[in-house]
Amino acid sequence: MTEPHEGDIPDGLSAAELGMWQSFRNGTTYDLRTYDSARNDPFAPHVWGPERSVGARTVARLLLSGPPARPGRVAALKLRGVRITGKLDLAGGRVSPYVELTGCRFEQEVVLPECHFTTLRMVGCLLPRLEAARLHTEGDLHLPRCRIDRGIRLTDAQIGTDLLINQLSAGPDRHGRAFVGDGMSVAQDLQAEMIETHGELSLRGAKVGGSLSLRGSHLRAAEDRRALNAPQLTVERTLYMTEAWVSVDTGNQGTTPPYGVVYAPTPARGTRSQIFECKGGVRLDDGRFGDAVDLHKARFTMTRQEELSLRRIVTPELRFNAERPEEGRVVLNGAKVVTLIDLSTSWPGPGGLAMGGFVYENLVPYGHFPLSRRLEWVLAATPEYVPEPYERLATVLRGSGEDADAREVLLAKQRRRRETLPPAAKAWGFLQDWTVAYGYRPGRAAVWMAVLWAAGTAAFSQYDPASIKNDESPLWNPALYALDLLIPVINLGQDGYWRMEGGWQWAAAGLVLVGWVLATTVAAGASRLLRRG
Repeated sequence: MTEPHEGDIPDGLSAAELGMWQSFRNGTTYDLRTYDSARNDPFAPHVWGPERSVGARTVARLLLSGPPARPGRVAALKLRGVRITGKLDLAGGRVSPYVELTGCRFEQEVVLPECHFTTLRMVGCLLPRLEAARLHTEGDLHLPRCRIDRGIRLTDAQIGTDLLINQLSAGPDRHGRAFVGDGMSVAQDLQAEMIETHGELSLRGAKVGGSLSLRGSHLRAAEDRRALNAPQLTVERTLYMTEAWVSVDTGNQGTTPPYGVVYAPTPARGTRSQIFECKGGVRLDDGRFGDAVDLHKARFTMTRQEELSLRRIVTPELRFNAERPEEGRVVLNGAKVVTLIDLSTSWPGPGGLAMGGFVYENLVPYGHFPLSRRLEWVLAATPEYVPEPYERLATVLRGSGEDADAREVLLAKQRRRRETLPPAAKAWGFLQDWTVAYGYRPGRAAVWMAVLWAAGTAAFSQYDPASIKNDESPLWNPALYALDLLIPVINLGQDGYWRMEGGWQWAAAGLVLVGWVLATTVAAGASRLLRRG
């Protein structure tokens, strides 16, 4: 093939390649589709002959050193329904023309490491593999509705605006990874809605300048891999792992992303809900999310050893109203959340939840979430007694004005603590719980004081004690005497003037001791009612 002069056509081009060459100079779409729509499907088994085939070397030549545009035109490679034979290798190259490939079929992998594009758009294409580590685009990278059987590699890629991969289908590479975007940077949004991965989706250390949307996607892990592995992920806005609305008739969004997704609380006519589903472990440890992490109606299917790990994430809002995982664990150790929006039926049972060091400031239940269920939530996170989850919950409830509920939580904490004590201390704990509820129900202590006062009054009314000093003793009053014994510190003018002997002396001493315990309990309870924070 000889080098052409400016505007010349090189020798050896096929008829299909010649048409592509001319379309490139005109900036028009080169369409090789037939009238049979079934034969235009790049994923169908139909053979595309030489009349629809162009060589990857010719495509590379157009992109890297193609001819100038015709006067008044802008050179661009726009292919539709074309088969590209051979390996398309643009490694390290700089591609200036706009590239848009729709419904095309690549016979071999596409190699784009360290390649520089303005905008690259491939829609509904079939690729064996896409190797694009350290790819750089000034504008968008679009891969919607593509099928890539041996995975995508975008490690350390730099996407100038949006990365759109809605309805992408990706299989695993030889390491069991379907999509590798470790260290990738996306300046604006990363839309990965309704994608299907049969291997790990890896976004370790990736940065997204807008939102990351996985609405309606189905992620399936390969053996010994997680379904989603994204530690140290940074998303400036919101991470969505929620449902999407799709067409009932076609099962897809119906239009080219991003316009095909319906965001509505109820489905529109002719649409249905497709939930986010993840089969395998999820790791979002040390992630930073500027607005929220949304798990509305998400489904996580895990083995007993796998985890939905949210260790040390930081986000203003965590919306945990997913389906309850049947197996596996939800781990929130060290996470920091301002507002936790949750559903009582979303949390796993005992042994399936870990919340050590989990900090949240506000609780907003999604639906009915009674305190009894909230205590079960803490119990599920503490197979062995740990005071911190109880104290955190009590602090949050007290901060929202729910003082009675906060006391119930602290009472539950004391009851859990009692289970760890030796027999003698446990017996004393049972007595405290039965009599005064560890001081968290001060009304009960007041009732006991009233009962003992009545009992003491009735008993001392049957006794006529001798005065210690005849000339100084007041008139004997059994009711005031019993109350004087029960209430410490305050002197009602009866105690210390009468001689108690025998069993009456022991009764008086008992009332003094019980009075000190109960009065202290009532005072502590009253101080809790008046103190907040």
